[in-house]
Amino acid sequence: MNKFWLLCCFCVSCFYSFGSQTQIEKWKVFEITLHGSAAGNPFVETKLTGSFINGNDTISVPGFYDGAGIYKVRFMPAKEGKWNYTTTSNAKKLNGVKGSFVCTAARNGNRGPVAVKDTFFFAYADGTPYHPFGTTCYAWVHQGDSLADLTLKTLSKGYFNKMRMCIFPKSYDWNNNEPPLYPFEGKPLKDWNYSRLNPAFFRNIEKRIQQLDSLGIEADLIVFHPYDRWNFSKLDRATEDLYINYIIARFAAYKNVWWSMANEWDFMEAKKLSDWDYYVEQFGTKDKFHHLLGIHNGVKFYDHSNPYITHACIQAEDTYRAKEYRMKYKKPVIFDECRYEGNIPWSWGNLTAQSLTEKFWRGVTNGGYVGHGETYVTENPVKLPGESSDVLWWSKGGILRGESPDRIKFLHAILDAAPSDLQPLPLFTWMPFSCVGITGKYYLGYLNDAQPRSIVIDLPTTSQFHVDVIDTWNMTITPINKLFSGHSLIELPAKPYMAVRIIKQQ
Repeated sequence: MNKFWLLCCFCVSCFYSFGSQTQIEKWKVFEITLHGSAAGNPFVETKLTGSFINGNDTISVPGFYDGAGIYKVRFMPAKEGKWNYTTTSNAKKLNGVKGSFVCTAARNGNRGPVAVKDTFFFAYADGTPYHPFGTTCYAWVHQGDSLADLTLKTLSKGYFNKMRMCIFPKSYDWNNNEPPLYPFEGKPLKDWNYSRLNPAFFRNIEKRIQQLDSLGIEADLIVFHPYDRWNFSKLDRATEDLYINYIIARFAAYKNVWWSMANEWDFMEAKKLSDWDYYVEQFGTKDKFHHLLGIHNGVKFYDHSNPYITHACIQAEDTYRAKEYRMKYKKPVIFDECRYEGNIPWSWGNLTAQSLTEKFWRGVTNGGYVGHGETYVTENPVKLPGESSDVLWWSKGGILRGESPDRIKFLHAILDAAPSDLQPLPLFTWMPFSCVGITGKYYLGYLNDAQPRSIVIDLPTTSQFHVDVIDTWNMTITPINKLFSGHSLIELPAKPYMAVRIIKQQ
């Protein structure tokens, strides 16, 4: 009878079919769905784990309660072949459930999760280089479907391949509307039952994670932030552990997830440095899929040399210091916030498009990566209850009005076409100019906002090189109709924001 109940109640969501072997594509989400009891408080009383075995590989991941008596275990297979699994639980109905599935090869477009490669770089699991060209939309997941759909339509144009986004709702200028869902059971603004999570809230987050993945965009999930009127920035340790364990169990099986411990960790007055060390360790040890892990600063940098931190996530406008930070931390450097293109009164949100584009070029040609944000106050076609007509991309998404995204996309295409693993190089005799490349083969140099009529460079004398002049603002690439070698003078148009690409002739 007990075996019959398990057969009736157990299913593998979306992938189960009678009379055939369950299959799941490599790096996709395999999900076990179990029916159990809703009595008591399953969020804290019920323990559930799934152990997955393929040959000598055994990976155990936590399950989670999804409400209405439904329990789930999610797994991301990174190895092809047959996987056997067994559940372990303190609830009899959830314990000892066994099954198997076959992990098939990844299809075109599925490159797997992103990880650090060769100290300073990123690559997908299939080896394809990944260059993060991200944007920030802190609270886009908390605005409802109509605005979220508009945001996704904008993102489908291919400007960005990473999105910084908050899990908790945000309270700040131009972000004063109440979210449609809250992470805990209870009543706003502060009457919460912190021992009971709201599965609908987290389903909405994972829906957005999946939508981003369908567009080839990494979801950089911000775990904590200080911009709060609901007391979510002042949770006690027991509630923090409940929340952290829950989001790891729910979200970690999605291949496009990154973890960002905080937006501006040092602005969260209720937390100490030791708290952040604890959070970093929790994600570093409990996420069995080892997603990228960073922490964003306000004024004070976290110690990015922490071994669990995978990359330096920096808020600072001096992106040319990427070369300095990469050597300090021996990790990839992303200036996820370097001020935003916009017209708001705050100094961090009123860069010109030219200035933001320049910060991208200076960061990239010093061996780092840079993130985008946009803060234009203007009429928006989407109106939200209780909110002004201004919907800023940085806060809620919607549409982009700035001129930098096209220029950022242009730079991204140049970097994608370049050899992988470009290193900072001393190509120019005038040091304020910057360059990345591979010595003797490839150079990409940027001339800042200067308007030099010519530059002097020293190339190897044993080879000849083709030179392209790049107008980073007008997005043109003009080849010079001659070859260069050794000590060379390159004449340029008298324009600012120029770059040069130098490639060895085969």
